[in-house]
Amino acid sequence: MSTLGAALREEGTEVTLACAPAFAGLADRHGLDFTELTVTRNANTGVAERTSQAPSEGARLREFLEATREGAIPALLTQARHRAADMLPDPERVLEDVRALDRRSRADWYLVDQLSYPVTLSMHCLELPYATFCPGHPSYIPTEQDASFGLPRAWPDALRPAPGDLDELLVAVNANDRAFTRAFRDVARAHAPHLPEVERAFALCSPRAVVFNYPRLPDLPPPPSGPTAIYSGHCTPLPLETGPDGTWQAVVARLGSGGRPLVLVAFGTFLSARHDVLRTVTEAVLTHTEASVIVAAGDRLPELLSSPVLACASPDRLHLADTVPQQQLLAHCTAMVHHGGNNSFTECVAAGVPSLVLPFSSDQFAIGHDVERAGLGLTLDPNTATAFTVGTAVKQLLAAPGDRTKSLAHEVLAAGPRHAARQLLDVMPGGPLTS
Repeated sequence: MSTLGAALREEGTEVTLACAPAFAGLADRHGLDFTELTVTRNANTGVAERTSQAPSEGARLREFLEATREGAIPALLTQARHRAADMLPDPERVLEDVRALDRRSRADWYLVDQLSYPVTLSMHCLELPYATFCPGHPSYIPTEQDASFGLPRAWPDALRPAPGDLDELLVAVNANDRAFTRAFRDVARAHAPHLPEVERAFALCSPRAVVFNYPRLPDLPPPPSGPTAIYSGHCTPLPLETGPDGTWQAVVARLGSGGRPLVLVAFGTFLSARHDVLRTVTEAVLTHTEASVIVAAGDRLPELLSSPVLACASPDRLHLADTVPQQQLLAHCTAMVHHGGNNSFTECVAAGVPSLVLPFSSDQFAIGHDVERAGLGLTLDPNTATAFTVGTAVKQLLAAPGDRTKSLAHEVLAAGPRHAARQLLDVMPGGPLTS
């Protein structure tokens, strides 16, 4: 969102970032104005386990992480249960906060994160002009008859569940769909009874424009009918404002000495806590390939260093850090191993770097499927992966010429946030913007 806001600013638009105070630094970094709009009291920044959050949120995070160890269906069921318990946090307060924000800002239009459902509902009730930004897989906005939020639209081969295993998940996500829509309708009836009834809450989006932070790949779900569909391809600032700083340049030079390929391993804000999988992947690269490896370990450095392979690894081949400058490092990498998060996937595509995807939850399964289908890498089950299977997959990525990945990178780079910003400005009212 902040990157797209910066692109809109570069097109001559006045932009204000409205979000929780924990993210105010993003406004400074991108040259945007800032105003507070807190939708949820939980904000995960950098490493989720370090983030200050309510005890109940910490307990939910631990429950989710334990469910990922049991497999795809248990993880998705846990997410569905958490969603059912907190379908629409504090919608009346958020609506009044959005109303007050609109009075202060006098914005011509808004750009709303599709996952900020109370804000979308507020925009709907207040009849404010807005565009929707979809931060995940395009199927996050369900448009097909049998699609439900929380049910992967497609599965990679290694994680395809048996039909019977989906029954409980289908019941849970469909119940959430109905309950969420009822909650939306209750608020809308109270505040905008003159408007048509919300047909399906998870599908509610801007009638004007929807920006997908995703490349326009074959076999994606159809976009919502009505609004202009904009595929940004990625939201990486390109060209990058800066390369790795001096410390990281030294790390890259050390690991790449002698022409060794470099593999980046990162599982995002939450899933670095799965140190068992991080350990397996790192051991695989060190023992089954000639590559060097950088690992974003979060708070799990001690657990990783309990591995004799990692503890004894040469510093010329292994670098462990709590967080890494992923966008800057990808330009120096031959392959990346990640969890199938949208940002990791699209940043790899933009950099022309093939992926080994180990999906755990959410839309990561659909993204892993797309990686396979588009020839952009490989996907394995993180809970059954071994050092041998991961090593074999990484060797395959390192040996492949990566023509498809590099070809798509050219297409994606021709899109990007500046292109999305220009398209938005073509279809939205002119003048200042609040994001």
